[in-house]
Amino acid sequence: MARDNVTSLDVARRAGVSQSAVSRVFTPGASVSQSMTDRVLAAATELGYRPNVLARTMITGKSRLIGLVIAYLDNQFYPEILEKLSTSLQQRGYHVLVFMAQQTAGNIDDVLEEIMDYQVDGIVLASVAMSSVLAERCDAAGIPVVLFNRAEQQDRFSTVTSDNFAGGRALADFLVAGGHRRIAYIAGWEGASTQRDREAGFRAGLAAHGCELFARGVGDFLTEQAAKAAREMFAGDDIPDAVFVANDHMAFAVLEVLRGELGLGVPEDVSVVGYDDVQLAGWPSFDLTTIRQPSNAMVMETVSALLAQIEEGASRPQRVKIDGPLVVRGSARRPYGWKEDGDEGV
Repeated sequence: MARDNVTSLDVARRAGVSQSAVSRVFTPGASVSQSMTDRVLAAATELGYRPNVLARTMITGKSRLIGLVIAYLDNQFYPEILEKLSTSLQQRGYHVLVFMAQQTAGNIDDVLEEIMDYQVDGIVLASVAMSSVLAERCDAAGIPVVLFNRAEQQDRFSTVTSDNFAGGRALADFLVAGGHRRIAYIAGWEGASTQRDREAGFRAGLAAHGCELFARGVGDFLTEQAAKAAREMFAGDDIPDAVFVANDHMAFAVLEVLRGELGLGVPEDVSVVGYDDVQLAGWPSFDLTTIRQPSNAMVMETVSALLAQIEEGASRPQRVKIDGPLVVRGSARRPYGWKEDGDEGV
């Protein structure tokens, strides 16, 4: 029998089961015994049968595809998230389609039509701004949306973030406790909720100690912009003695400028702290003190919120904030009596 002509009915006859049993075996999450599964899969393998996913989509109205819109992959945090999201969704019988877009809301509209063409069952926006056009289209099409590592002022969609405000405040407490007084900040893209919340928490923490920002630059979450901001910030004689860089991706560029170009000692002359705790942060060449984004918990909450809408019809948006610990390494001067390298806590 030619493989192209093999149907589920042929598999059912070979396995000695009903056609509906074959369908259940190939339907993710369906209830079926292990012995039945083994018989059906053995018959399918022998006949060279694979289910027609596109045909099933037309019948059920469900593609079991999730559109993941992501702004950039050069930041090490996002390839990790892509892997974890894909793995988690695959375990639940879904597959991820990745769409690249810039972090500004206007650019999302450019990929909107493509996303809709694939008839995805849900959308995850990772560090991408939600446009009003996309919101209206998704509402009209009944497509659930979860914002990952971004939040919005309205309660239209579920959002999952670390507690960026608390993380920023913890870094302020740490730097002040370390004796720093000329404390600076290099911001990310100013349209991002993560940027706003981290800076707000940082400023609030400084204010609680009677301090304010000594200097401020903008890196837009881009390494080249962060390097430029660092050069400008440290160009004069009266320079910061500490700087919080709004994510690790930019902090690595700042460290390179301070050490490699300007010949400053880190942390002898200036302490540098970041946010995310990507894998490179722990490398000896960076040894970056940073707030750890709890990526496993964030992915778990994202998948849970998305599938609650897809499979259970949940309509109430969830706003999830997850605490992330301060990981202390060698890039920042420690307060007296602080813990050893890599220890967590404030």
